[in-house]
Amino acid sequence: MALRLGDIAPDFEQDSSEGTIRFHEWLGNGWGVLFSHPADFTPVCTTELGLTAKLKSQFAARNVKAIALSVDPVDSHHEWIKDINETQGTVVNFPIIADHDRKVATLYDMVHPNASETVTVRSLFIIDPNKKVRLIITYPASTGRNFDEVLRVIDSLQLTDNYSVATPGNWKDGDDVVIVPSLKDEAVLKAKFPKGYKAVRPYLRLTPQPNK
Repeated sequence: MALRLGDIAPDFEQDSSEGTIRFHEWLGNGWGVLFSHPADFTPVCTTELGLTAKLKSQFAARNVKAIALSVDPVDSHHEWIKDINETQGTVVNFPIIADHDRKVATLYDMVHPNASETVTVRSLFIIDPNKKVRLIITYPASTGRNFDEVLRVIDSLQLTDNYSVATPGNWKDGDDVVIVPSLKDEAVLKAKFPKGYKAVRPYLRLTPQPNK
């Protein structure tokens, strides 16, 4: 059965470049980004892993841990990490799961037979502190992931979890946000949004980002 938004991210125990990972224990009480790769020494994935290493401080500022997955064994991962560090000018500072038996790939529905019977697709999952899956993106092999978008979605999720707002198209941290349509009481609106709001339509009300 395919994993869907709102499902609990499956727990697992698997080898990695940093030792055995017990996934829920490793996540702790924070957010997680799990992203998969079809194999080691693949060019697009090499650039993505280097970029993720460079973004460690930005992930940490949002209480997010990153973890990658590839179906090759740990020894291969360690050799690949050397290449990533050298070619991308960084130091890989997060674990890469060695999913040699495709246990995790199966749990997370990463093998799509119409794409390949054996190679994992390039999926990315954002997982919240309650271990719920909040975002799933699956990329084609030819297209590198946009980690600016991953950070943007995390910002949106963390904001909207704590305030009665949603974020409009192309929103970035600091932009105006949308008040959820279910909130109608004017006294409540004034209390929640002291900076006021602009009603473009009764269902479309814009307000400054409340945590800024």
